Amino acid sequence: MKFPCRLEKFLSHVAEMPRSKVKINIKKGLVTVNGNVVKKGDIQVTPADHITFDGKRLEYLGLRYYMLNKPQGYVCANSDELHPTVFDLIEEPNLKDFHVAGRLDIDTTGLVLLTNDGDWSHQITSPKKQKFKTYVLESRDELTEEALTQLEQGVELHGERQATLPAKAELIDKFALRLSICEGKYHQVKRMLAAIGNQVVELHRENIAGIELDPTLAEGEYRPLTDEEISIINAN
Repeated sequence: MKFPCRLEKFLSHVAEMPRSKVKINIKKGLVTVNGNVVKKGDIQVTPADHITFDGKRLEYLGLRYYMLNKPQGYVCANSDELHPTVFDLIEEPNLKDFHVAGRLDIDTTGLVLLTNDGDWSHQITSPKKQKFKTYVLESRDELTEEALTQLEQGVELHGERQATLPAKAELIDKFALRLSICEGKYHQVKRMLAAIGNQVVELHRENIAGIELDPTLAEGEYRPLTDEEISIINAN
């Protein structure tokens, strides 16, 4: 949300109220700005203004950042007709301007970042920034050193003109791998394993651009990012 903005836009956003209802309540004299009752919604306001509705102060909460330990069965979307979304797990006000910074498939678990800061999330999702995302996967077939070398050097994905960018691969055991990639192609990790003749059985994301999933968060739990975590994205 950019400031200054129209009072009616501010009320609609912060009070989560339809514009039509906002206009009615303003005409009723239920809104004050800096102690004065206002009857027009086109005046310009900023977060510094003292704005009340029906006697209660409305405050813009500003830019916010959360990490979520995503369970299986949830989609990374603001709304979905068929499946629950990650936003169903977030119990915070004014989430309509939020988005996911780096989506996960419905059956993939782990770290998801949610924010209303578009510039910040662009640092994560822009291919030009080449921010690494780290996954732990279990595979159908045994993983070999040759397979790791292929993944690290780049593999050709079905339907893509260019091979994937170099990745970082660490063998955990014969059927488990820690893989870091700096791209975000559709189903990329699964397609990379398919390209070397293998298949992902389970997939979990543990790190995005240096932000580590908090090990104390159970699946479905979330918390705000610390100032240090927020600054990591702009620093890298």
